[in-house]
Amino acid sequence: MAPRLQLEKAAWRWAETVRPEEVSQEHIETAYRIWLEPCIRGVCRRNCKGNPNCLVGIGEHIWLGEIDENSFHNIDDPNCERRKKNSFVGLTNLGATCYVNTFLQVWFLNLELRQALYLCPSTCSDYMMGDGIQEEKDYEPQTICEHLQYLFALLQNSNRRYIDPSGFVKALGLDTGQQQDAQEFSKLFMSLLEDTLSKQKNPDVRNIVQQQFCGEYAYVTVCNQCGRESKLLSKFYELELNIQGHKQLTDCISEFLKEEKLEGDNRYFCENCQSKQNATRKIRLLSLPCTLNLQLMRFVFDRQTGHKKKLNTYIGFSEILDMEPYVEHKGGSYVYELSAVLIHRGVSAYSGHYIAHVKDPQSGEWYKFNDEDIEKMEGKKLQLGIEEDLAEPSKSQTRKPKCGKGTHCSRNAYMLVYRLQTQEKTTTTVQVPAFLQELVDRDNSKFEEWCIEMAEMRKQSVDKGKAKHEEVKELYQRLPAGAEPYEFVSLEWLQKWLDESTPTKPIDNHACLCSHDKLHPDKISIMKRISEYAADIFYSRYGGGPRLTVKALCKECVVERCRVLRLKSQLNEDYKTVNNLLKATVKGSDGFWVGKSSLRSWRQLALEQLDEQDGDVDQSNGKMNGNTLNKDESKEERKEEEEELNFNEDILCPHGELCISENERRLVSKEAWSKLQQYFPKAPEFPSYRECCSQCKILEREGEENEALHKMIANEQKTSLPNLFQDKNRPCLSNWPEETDVLYIVSQFFVEEWRKFVRKPTRCSPVSSVGNSALLCPHGGLMFTFASMTKEDSKLIALIWPSEWQMIQKLFVVDHVIKITRTEVGDANPSETQYISEPKLCPECREGLLCQQQRDLREYTQATIYVHKVVDNKKVMKDSAPELNVSSSETEEDKEEAKPDGEKDPDFNQIMHAFSVAPFDQNLSIDGKILSDDCATLGTLGVIPESVILLKADEPIADYAAMDDVMQVCMPEEGFKGTGLLGH
Repeated sequence: MAPRLQLEKAAWRWAETVRPEEVSQEHIETAYRIWLEPCIRGVCRRNCKGNPNCLVGIGEHIWLGEIDENSFHNIDDPNCERRKKNSFVGLTNLGATCYVNTFLQVWFLNLELRQALYLCPSTCSDYMMGDGIQEEKDYEPQTICEHLQYLFALLQNSNRRYIDPSGFVKALGLDTGQQQDAQEFSKLFMSLLEDTLSKQKNPDVRNIVQQQFCGEYAYVTVCNQCGRESKLLSKFYELELNIQGHKQLTDCISEFLKEEKLEGDNRYFCENCQSKQNATRKIRLLSLPCTLNLQLMRFVFDRQTGHKKKLNTYIGFSEILDMEPYVEHKGGSYVYELSAVLIHRGVSAYSGHYIAHVKDPQSGEWYKFNDEDIEKMEGKKLQLGIEEDLAEPSKSQTRKPKCGKGTHCSRNAYMLVYRLQTQEKTTTTVQVPAFLQELVDRDNSKFEEWCIEMAEMRKQSVDKGKAKHEEVKELYQRLPAGAEPYEFVSLEWLQKWLDESTPTKPIDNHACLCSHDKLHPDKISIMKRISEYAADIFYSRYGGGPRLTVKALCKECVVERCRVLRLKSQLNEDYKTVNNLLKATVKGSDGFWVGKSSLRSWRQLALEQLDEQDGDVDQSNGKMNGNTLNKDESKEERKEEEEELNFNEDILCPHGELCISENERRLVSKEAWSKLQQYFPKAPEFPSYRECCSQCKILEREGEENEALHKMIANEQKTSLPNLFQDKNRPCLSNWPEETDVLYIVSQFFVEEWRKFVRKPTRCSPVSSVGNSALLCPHGGLMFTFASMTKEDSKLIALIWPSEWQMIQKLFVVDHVIKITRTEVGDANPSETQYISEPKLCPECREGLLCQQQRDLREYTQATIYVHKVVDNKKVMKDSAPELNVSSSETEEDKEEAKPDGEKDPDFNQIMHAFSVAPFDQNLSIDGKILSDDCATLGTLGVIPESVILLKADEPIADYAAMDDVMQVCMPEEGFKGTGLLGH
């Protein structure tokens, strides 16, 4: 037996031998467990449930002994947020903006670009007032250049360890929760910046993007027949290098510039020869920029899956790159130094993390920029482009190739930034303009104020903690009551008093009170007995109540519990006695009627009733933090239980009298009823001579009469309409019977309901009328054509012979007569047959009905759609052809929002896997109509349940370069659509 149950039993053991009127104060204190010994700290390791004198393990251990001051607060040292000396400032990751942060750090460390942006005019002069900045307003940059200026100024001179770029990101309209293509972001932002700066008057500002990043190459095509050379000049801001099949950066550059042969169907039209000729084509580098961006094409399109994938292959690169062998004009300075490596951690193209390794142009030292965290790379840490992959199994990792001095290799680098090598070392310091520096100083002042505020909050928390420590050490020793006067306090409140993380609230003992506003005996397991001295201090400092002294021990509850326990112990004996009495036959009129269901469960009913009389027993009895029931909820539950537990109510009729069914009750002796009445004094009593309910007898007789009447009606109608009942020899519109020129129509619903009644007249109500109004429109016209009644609408009507119609009019009330007459028209032989309905068809309502039916067909949540592939204009049906379970009411955008990350479109992929046709090669049509609108619903496209969609596949394109062009036209990605990068 569990210790808590043992304590419960020991506290009430005396109740089995003591009558309720004999309960004394000693019995009461025993019930409240005052007699239990207090636990000793060190011997008792955890708080004893059910022992009000155990004060061990309630949270006191954290206060006894010496305590570290830092445990009194949860405020980090504000100096941890301070920028370290000779270090850079980080950028906050706003969710999925690490790709933005890496480029911002790279561009910030381009000193020429930073200097040019500082020279750009700003609207900050309007913000300035008098001798400085308006104190009551925060500075809000208005343009992209101003945002970049302010960010660069903060990155340069802020006292913070990291700054928040949310203003810049918001100005671009970027989604902070969606990771984008970093390479595309770089291209679009450089284009936006160049366009913005092109309006500046200062040439050093206006041309900075071209001076730093813009180079020029030519597409050169040479005719093999006449030798004519054709050039197409083009500017570039980065070189996009294919890395598939290569191990070194120089190999990628060589492939980018290699000669391509134009032969066969791909021949070149020579204007000199005026015909298609074999030719060669290649790229010639004409000029290179100061900052050479080399994009490594790690993210490529996978034609098999229809999605992008990442190439996790190692590419080697050197810190010094000589580009002279690759340029057309020799003799210039083309030696470059590596200045940045941009890295994507992760194996997927759609997730991961972006980091940058960037070289300080002034000190020549390398730093790792990882959002808020910036780390100097030196010694063994100086491995450029090397970062641990995210969520990649170790078995799948390729072994890293060996690299010589001055060379590196990376499987995650997606962009390399080289700077043109100069003889003199960069010593120029870029100065922050005065108006920007004043903004930075103001932000630094706010930061210092925040640091002081946090330090003061830490100090206040420490002071409060020390005072609480002294209070606990003093009071905990005086908590045990011993023989002195005592009071009861909630264990939950004591635990919160000892909890350093929450402020102590006033004492609230209301949840532990009984109906007499005293301490409930069942709540003693969640209470603690403390000394009156400690209680006085608690109430004086924290307030609350009510105070539960020795006078709060409830004698009424103890006496009632004693009475119930005695009845419980007597119940087993009475159960045996009643069982023996039930075996005897009841003679004469001395018996009592008892429900059979009540007799089967009376012992359980009595036990539950005694438990209910025992008071409001807390469902969390014995738990330290039990939830108490709401008063309204407990009243409702108690009312439901009373309705279920009422003894002998199973033989009550609806009128509160003895039910007429003797199968549900039996007679018991007077002695047995006397025993049962001790436990159920309010149970309804029915002596054997009591008559059954007179109202129920009348209703029973009426019911029998009604059943006989229904049987008679059903038999008469079945005899009068035998063919309609058996569904034999029924007329058909598509094969009009020769023996009649007139047929009548009734609703099929009427026929089905009538047949139900005739089959089971005692269970169903008679059908009294024929409701043909359901077949008519509000204007009284017929809703169906003759043709539709022979086909799709035939399930809604039933055709009636004229002889049957005469009988129906006698047996039922008919609201509207509907008939169809066959007539012969014209003198020709054979003559033309016409069918005329009365009433006539209502064309307007008929058209509205058809439209509504079409709408109903196109509005569905689940349906089966079939897909057949067309090859050489013939349908191909395969066992694996997909049956798509789709919804007509969701647009493609709604579907995408409802899917978890990474889940693909189920429809396109089912088709792709069944027919091996990628989504971009699928041409879908239905009834000759091409399904091309991705934003439309299936219903608006005319796709209804059980439709057959035809799939025609485009032939795959062998030329991957051409494939990229096609993909750009046919499958545009959302990307940065709708953002400021595209001018929106």
